[in-house]
Amino acid sequence: MLHGKLLVAQGGGPTAVINQSLVGAVLEARKFPNVTGVYGAIHGVRGILAEDFVDLTRETTANLELVAGTPAAALGSTRDKPDLKYCQQILAVLRAHDVRYFLYIGGNDSSDTVRIIAEEAQKAAHPVRCMHIPKTIDNDLVLNDHTPGFPSAARFVAQAFMGVNLDTRSLPGVYIGVIMGRHAGFLTAAGAMARKYADDGPHLIYMPERVFDVDGFLGDVKRIVAQHGRCIIAVSEGIHDARGALIATQFAKSIERDAHGNVQLSGSGGVADMLAEQVKAKLGISRVRADTFGYLQRSFIGAASDVDAREAREVGETAVQFAMFGDVDGSVVIERVGDYAVRYRLAPLADIAGKTRVMPDDFIAAGGNDVTGAFRDYMRPLLGAGVPDAFRLRADKVPKILK
Repeated sequence: MLHGKLLVAQGGGPTAVINQSLVGAVLEARKFPNVTGVYGAIHGVRGILAEDFVDLTRETTANLELVAGTPAAALGSTRDKPDLKYCQQILAVLRAHDVRYFLYIGGNDSSDTVRIIAEEAQKAAHPVRCMHIPKTIDNDLVLNDHTPGFPSAARFVAQAFMGVNLDTRSLPGVYIGVIMGRHAGFLTAAGAMARKYADDGPHLIYMPERVFDVDGFLGDVKRIVAQHGRCIIAVSEGIHDARGALIATQFAKSIERDAHGNVQLSGSGGVADMLAEQVKAKLGISRVRADTFGYLQRSFIGAASDVDAREAREVGETAVQFAMFGDVDGSVVIERVGDYAVRYRLAPLADIAGKTRVMPDDFIAAGGNDVTGAFRDYMRPLLGAGVPDAFRLRADKVPKILK
């Protein structure tokens, strides 16, 4: 085992359970006498460069547990995408503070940052054990059955559509909900878990794994309205046309990009507004409502899956154990066992970094506007216990007298 400090940081979009991973790592690290201190970096890698650390060595366990159950990144996060020079500067800070264990909680880009730092540490002959702890609501990390943060966000999405179901049965119309998901449609597909009765929505689900055609979309809506008198639609923000062009960019007044060069999708509401206008103009339906879920699905308090919280804690603990008892860097991976259990293993950073997982074909129904039973079976245990249920009146109708 290496002798020195352990530094943990959080990167990318917050989740409802990311602090479970943080607390799991901190509490586990404090058990080892070779760890001389446990630091947390404020706002991820940006905080490392600024040497903006908090000392978690003596933070009370009671308060850590309270933080663990609180959504969003307690240390603060960042969207910075470090290049080689940036990572070399990080390594210099780690060396100055005698950090021998670096744990980064994050998604695809965070895993790539860990990979670069690990490689530079080897070149510099400075022993630092580097671990990536998985996190993303998009569920798009390769090798993982699912990623901490996704089940809780999926539970929120499912419950939101449960409410929309009840609302549109009361006052029929067309409802469009735009869900996060640039390349992977897992989170949008989770809306299907809102269905209980045969006529429940979302009746249509559009994911970025399939080409989106506006005319086809309008035909689908017209058919569902004729069948049910209403239509609920779940749409991924990353839907694109046959040329691969994002629908969001085709109707936006201006295009913003983040530090990674990605088009900003969640903040504009452009996809929702455009689709609603198309339904009104082309189908003549006046009662059309559209929402962009945006940040709501990431850190919504009170909707965390207990399964997600437990696994998020365990990947933090497991990352420390791999760091202490192994002699390699890596990324913690969740594998599904049986129906339902998980096990954890350590994968090489190069196998995870910079790669994107999308929904497999057997999860997407023919026609590309719904999910299959296989997806529902996959999703069901992840939502956790205590998912609310909805009920309907069962009384018989009274015979008409005047007509």
